[in-house]
Amino acid sequence: MNRRRLGTLVVAAWLGPLLCTATATPAQADTPTSWEARALGLSSAQRTTKGDGVKVAVLDSGVEKDHPALAGKVTTGPDFLKDGLRPGDPRWGGHGTAMASDVLKVAPKADILSVRVIDDKKEHDPDDWKTGPSPVAQGIEYAVDHGADVISMSLGGDSFGSSFNEEETKALAHAAYKGVTVVASAGNDGDVLNDSSYPAGYPGVIAVAAVQQGGSRAEFSTVRTYNTVAAPGVGIVSAKNTGGYAPVNGTSPAAALTSGVVALMLGKDPELKPSQVRAILTKTAEHPPGGYDPRVGHGVVNAAAAVRAVSDPPADGAAPAEHKGRSQLASPTDVEPTVHPPMETAPLAIGLAAAGVGLLMVAGAVLVSRAGRRRAATSAVGPRFPGPQ
Repeated sequence: MNRRRLGTLVVAAWLGPLLCTATATPAQADTPTSWEARALGLSSAQRTTKGDGVKVAVLDSGVEKDHPALAGKVTTGPDFLKDGLRPGDPRWGGHGTAMASDVLKVAPKADILSVRVIDDKKEHDPDDWKTGPSPVAQGIEYAVDHGADVISMSLGGDSFGSSFNEEETKALAHAAYKGVTVVASAGNDGDVLNDSSYPAGYPGVIAVAAVQQGGSRAEFSTVRTYNTVAAPGVGIVSAKNTGGYAPVNGTSPAAALTSGVVALMLGKDPELKPSQVRAILTKTAEHPPGGYDPRVGHGVVNAAAAVRAVSDPPADGAAPAEHKGRSQLASPTDVEPTVHPPMETAPLAIGLAAAGVGLLMVAGAVLVSRAGRRRAATSAVGPRFPGPQ
């Protein structure tokens, strides 16, 4: 994996700023909400579904599973980063705990699968990373193979050159084949336009931008022509790995909240395919004036409308289609094959023989000429190596 890649992931997830300094509120059984509940229409959306039985894989920096907002809801998977950090380290679980709590505030009955693929360090030196398999690709594969219905990745960005990774495309193809919806944050690079950022830039991934109160783009949210939708991303009250809560800014919480909305949708209809989830989210979003806008995609996610639309989902355009033609190639009907007259071979044989004789004569002349030149050169300059002749 590109050595700068994980530095990019962490910076994009944390800077912007991501976690603001604030006085922690007392721990509560449920994550407190802020303005995002009203903006998403959560009270209406949660009347019919709360994400019961839906597994959301949070690929992040780890999740502090004993936090009151997460207790009993988190299964901890592998640490593909393998950097030796453990729970309790200040660089372990800060960002991931916040994102998991944002998923659960939208879909409180969902289950979280935590897979560690980044850490909470804000900046990395090249020596921090060893060459080897992509932790993100490994995390995607693990999540798919262990029953994830949604994969939430609040990571990515352009700050240090986020790069395309073939292993990750293969892992995402595996997710698509298994019908797993993948959500990722668009990045916190402000007015940077369309410098590809991954994983949000991979085909099939739902890329989420961030908006502030009122629905306009948050100033840090990256502008991209492949942004799918947007969600609240300013002042989102989220759980802290050290206990309590703090407001969070970034496209990271926007992606986590959107993953929670997807969990609500799947809680109502577990058979929804990723293409149907995307179609419903884009169709029911609060569309910007003039239609699609690269600042906010198809608009701000409307959880209530999305959950209602699940009752009558669009056709799955990515589903296999029955082959209606012949099962194997066959000769076309009512067509006579073209028959060519036999080739007259005598003139061709004579021509080939004449050409062969000509080539032999040319080759002989060349050899005679070269022999004469070698004899002349030897008599002019003497022997090539010293010694008796």
